[in-house]
Amino acid sequence: MSMLACVILLLLLIFGTLFAAILDTAIPAWIAGQSGANPLTTPFRRCAQFLAVQRLTTERPDMLNWLLAPAAYLILAGIGLGVVPLSEGLVFIDLQTGLVLWGACEALTVVVVFLHGWSANAPFPLIGAYRYVAIGLPAMLVSMFVVIGVALPAQSLSVSAAVEAQRGLWNIVKQPLGLPLFMLLGLSLTLRGPFDYADPFDLAAGTSAEDSGPLRASWRFARLAMLVSFSTMAATLFLGGHHGPGLPGPLWLALKAAGVMTILVALGHVIARTTPSRMLTLLWVLFLPLSFLDLIIAGVESLP
Repeated sequence: MSMLACVILLLLLIFGTLFAAILDTAIPAWIAGQSGANPLTTPFRRCAQFLAVQRLTTERPDMLNWLLAPAAYLILAGIGLGVVPLSEGLVFIDLQTGLVLWGACEALTVVVVFLHGWSANAPFPLIGAYRYVAIGLPAMLVSMFVVIGVALPAQSLSVSAAVEAQRGLWNIVKQPLGLPLFMLLGLSLTLRGPFDYADPFDLAAGTSAEDSGPLRASWRFARLAMLVSFSTMAATLFLGGHHGPGLPGPLWLALKAAGVMTILVALGHVIARTTPSRMLTLLWVLFLPLSFLDLIIAGVESLP
């Protein structure tokens, strides 16, 4: 059973990453009213361009961490995806504390992105790394309370139990604040839109400013893989996961994750990024109290 789950997860990761790359081309072109680039071929052309470029390095970088950061980012995406139940009894990493493992992946992502910027030994990557840590930690704190809100009605830290608790009604209805607040974490984990303080244009791509060649391609792939992992987890925690009529569980999960992914990519291109100080104010003054409110709603829902 675990081998079948592993195969399905690999297919979900590969095709999900390709779908995410297509969205990254199609959605901004649609928003801008452009029709020149072919979204089906552009991801492959960009990948070929990255691989064909000569790899350059900075003076005295921490080469080990520079090489390991994309791999660690990808591994965290895979582990986060592994705790998601694909259907009834079909899960690759079946833990009673699966939500805790997901939270650990969130925290370690902050560390990995920081190492990616720090290891290049250059100013723009380092600034991007520190800005991401400043924003990523409070965003993760908001997510923590939201995930606890999911665990309360399930009376378990198991992801499978959280899915089973939504058999009658999805959490997006029972906890309407949960998914929007959780999406903030998705923008932060995948370095997108209003939460892209690690690799923004104003820092010449930030932590990726000195990346080139295959290293740049691998970091790009890892970011897309994290987008797939987060979207699948969001669909699992708030949209009923694999539950649905008629279709197999993995297909329902893939369709829901694709919907979340589309919304996330669109938000990343529509919502402008504000200054780090203003975003910190929003996180501590607005979003964190809203996560407390979501936790209260979940607690009331869990009362007998």
